Amino acid sequence: MTVIDPVTLAVLKGRLEQIADEMDATLYRSAFNPIIAEARDACHGLYHAETGATLVQGSKGLPIFVGAMSFAVKAVIDKVATEGGLDEGDTFLFNDPYDGGTHLNDFRLVRPIWRRGKIFAWLASVGHWLDIGGNVPGGFNASATESFQEGVRIPPVKLISKGSMNQDLLAILAANSRVPQSNYGDLNGQINALDLGEKRVHTLIDDYGDETVTTALDTFSERAEALMRENIKALPDGTYSFEDFLDNDGVSDSKLTIALDLTVRGDTMTLDFSRSSAPCTGPLNIARSTAVACCYVALKHIFPDVPANSGCLVPIDFIIPATTLLGVLAPKPVGGYTETILRMIGVVFGAIAKAEPKLATAAFFGTINALSLAGHRADGTRWVMSMFFGGGLGGNPKGDGLNHGNNAISTATMPPLEILEAAYPVMFTQWALRPGSAGPGRHRGGLGAIYEIEALDENGAEVFLLGERGRFPPFGVAGGSAAALNRFIWETDEGETTAPLVSKVTGVRIRKGQKVRLETPGGGGWGDPAARDEARIDRDIREGYVESKERPAEDDAVRAKKGRAA
Repeated sequence: MTVIDPVTLAVLKGRLEQIADEMDATLYRSAFNPIIAEARDACHGLYHAETGATLVQGSKGLPIFVGAMSFAVKAVIDKVATEGGLDEGDTFLFNDPYDGGTHLNDFRLVRPIWRRGKIFAWLASVGHWLDIGGNVPGGFNASATESFQEGVRIPPVKLISKGSMNQDLLAILAANSRVPQSNYGDLNGQINALDLGEKRVHTLIDDYGDETVTTALDTFSERAEALMRENIKALPDGTYSFEDFLDNDGVSDSKLTIALDLTVRGDTMTLDFSRSSAPCTGPLNIARSTAVACCYVALKHIFPDVPANSGCLVPIDFIIPATTLLGVLAPKPVGGYTETILRMIGVVFGAIAKAEPKLATAAFFGTINALSLAGHRADGTRWVMSMFFGGGLGGNPKGDGLNHGNNAISTATMPPLEILEAAYPVMFTQWALRPGSAGPGRHRGGLGAIYEIEALDENGAEVFLLGERGRFPPFGVAGGSAAALNRFIWETDEGETTAPLVSKVTGVRIRKGQKVRLETPGGGGWGDPAARDEARIDRDIREGYVESKERPAEDDAVRAKKGRAA
């Protein structure tokens, strides 16, 4: 076996990660829709030739995608093993959320890298396309009861065969979208990213040799496993349980439970989600691959020193029964997966807080708030604006939570309002921090935000929201208090109104000049609020971070009322 000196190993690590970063940048610069171009809802990586395991990811792509993509690559590997027919110049495309995907908007491209007639590794690209059919423009159908109502589902198929594009497949994709030109631009951006990645990988291997690069990749995985085992070993043995809730499934107004029993035994850990709710009627279900991916993200937050590859999951056992909403099969709807995975990440944080409070982070705001506005322009053309929004991050052992940040699933950003106003007939009349939304603590949470959007088109706009945290606020840990609840309001001819299902909206239409307003949660607090420095408490109250020194953590209804008044 080749022995690699530490300097060469470090150089190879940097160059491989740079390849993934460059692929990300290529797609961001060429994508048509702001969700990829500005929000960076995409990622790229390098995957094992035989198992599909994650070998390398970049620093800019969404970690939740990286975790799920290993299942996607394995799906292609299994297809080839069963059906054969793999050639140089092939590229597969699919968006199947039950076979290594997440939800239907996320399209994956998978390509083998060939060396001397054998597959050296796989490259993969994933990006969120703006619209792929279904009942609701943008795909976030809060009332969906089966995947057919969320969009078109594509199993792994060859988009490119021996270097030749499948034009029939392109025609099918275009016919199943309200904005086919946007999707076509994003697709070409992903292809260009794969082309660049393939070229860069070949150059790297030519410089160092196949055996050296292979040995380096194996070493990176072994080190990730060893570091994860050391981190787990530092935790006290035992079982630590935590649960949190989703408001409802968008169809029936009943809470859903996400429950975790986390067991530490020596240098291994078991994450058991068996006590979670059964599969639901609405779109808050997820597939097992997605559930494992978000656990990967949670553990990377808790143990940031562990390299980001599949080795870090070797010491972890996952118990995710198909009898829960976390391991469903087709055609259960999964369009709201973004909300469920946030709750899963949160309960991992909560369970770790019981094992070792010094590693704990209070709950982040915990909702994507996927808001879509859509309509027809005067010339009859369709427009679809789909966006996610920020909120406060949780307090942690080292300090206060970040104001107006992104959720823990990603490194994505929110598109600037100027970009959205230029692309769609809307105007943002508020984009501000939300007073009083932070959870008190020794280290308080960050503030949520207020977004208010006015429809400018003569035809008005349809409004759809798939959000959460309208009834169950972001929790505090180590004695910290909860943050404010999520709230969504829109204008009607009779005045402002809110949704019966609190965080889910379908079938709403606003006229030109009417507005929608989203008030997002802050982050939970870490530690006893009474232990916070008195000067900092006075500053928090004076500047609107919290409402008073005596705010009761358990009185969510009072907190929500005060947040609206603020």
